[in-house]
Amino acid sequence: MPSASRGIHLRYTFETTDATQQQGAQIENPLFDLLFALQAHGSISAAARAQNSSYRHAWGSLKHWEEVLGEPLVHWGQGRHARLTPFAQRLMWAERQARVRMTPHVEALRAELARVFALADDATLQVLEIFASHDLALPQLQTLAEERDGLHIGLRFAGSQEALRALNDGRCRVAGFHVARAAATDSVMATVLRPLLQPGRHKLIGSHWRRQGWIWRPGDTRPEDIQALRKGHWRFVSRQPASGTRLLTDHLLAQAGLRPEQVPGYTSCTEDTHVAVAAAIASGAADVGIGIEAAAAEAGLAFSALVDENYYLLCLKDDLETPALRQLRARLASPAWAQALGRLPGYGANRPGEVLSLTQALPWWRFQKPKR
Repeated sequence: MPSASRGIHLRYTFETTDATQQQGAQIENPLFDLLFALQAHGSISAAARAQNSSYRHAWGSLKHWEEVLGEPLVHWGQGRHARLTPFAQRLMWAERQARVRMTPHVEALRAELARVFALADDATLQVLEIFASHDLALPQLQTLAEERDGLHIGLRFAGSQEALRALNDGRCRVAGFHVARAAATDSVMATVLRPLLQPGRHKLIGSHWRRQGWIWRPGDTRPEDIQALRKGHWRFVSRQPASGTRLLTDHLLAQAGLRPEQVPGYTSCTEDTHVAVAAAIASGAADVGIGIEAAAAEAGLAFSALVDENYYLLCLKDDLETPALRQLRARLASPAWAQALGRLPGYGANRPGEVLSLTQALPWWRFQKPKR
């Protein structure tokens, strides 16, 4: 087996022994533990006794590692001591070199793992998993909640549709999504998102508004309107399918009487975040895109507003009064959150922390069947 096909797999375990007993870069590895014992004791039986294992287990392990590595590890001889092969000796030398170099890194990693897992013993710790459409304000909410409330938010960015599906599938406790304020009942956004929202099961929480629009390089020209993209004069970078901004762009195209396939390159150049869209334009990989004003400002790009939208958080009704959700709502309603939003171009608070009615907050909402 060529060496290029060998892989390194790292893992760690929990044990009842005091963590202080493990010093230095003592990353345990069964192969090297066995080779060192064999080199020190000169026979498989003695090496097995030193490791509190059987001869059969030691023999089987050596054969297993020889098969994995594709090289012999031990010279076998009738009535002679077992000797390591040159390949095994080089392996041991390389492992010692790695230990010396990795000692400070391993110690830091072990200390960090110990610190983080120690938090699990704190019964007051609140943890909240959030899947959310990409947003530049939410990482600041994450920091505020952890530093000031002891609420640890596991934040994962996904498209609006994926975030709502994750909530409905039980993969998170809160989903973040956004909709244009002017979206009509028959709009693309309403058609796609409506089936994922269920009054009676879900609770909507206000958070903030933000502004989306054209992003392009200063000094260049941008399309005069969304219909101009059809000409193909600009290399357009769009967001990934199922993202909230992709739905917004589809919505704007539909308002202009265009289908996505009528825009050259609409599906071939996509990015997963607003920051990535801005970076593609700033680098010259694309000419224009649609994204949030804060991402354009961060990249030093030009921006022209197209639409304001509301960003909401959604949870299950049964979770609304849990300690973690109460802490989240209180943080959203705090002056610190409003101040954080005020520092981002094109952002502002919008009924933060309030529990809202789906049918009132989303004007395009209509029940598919009349309530009885």
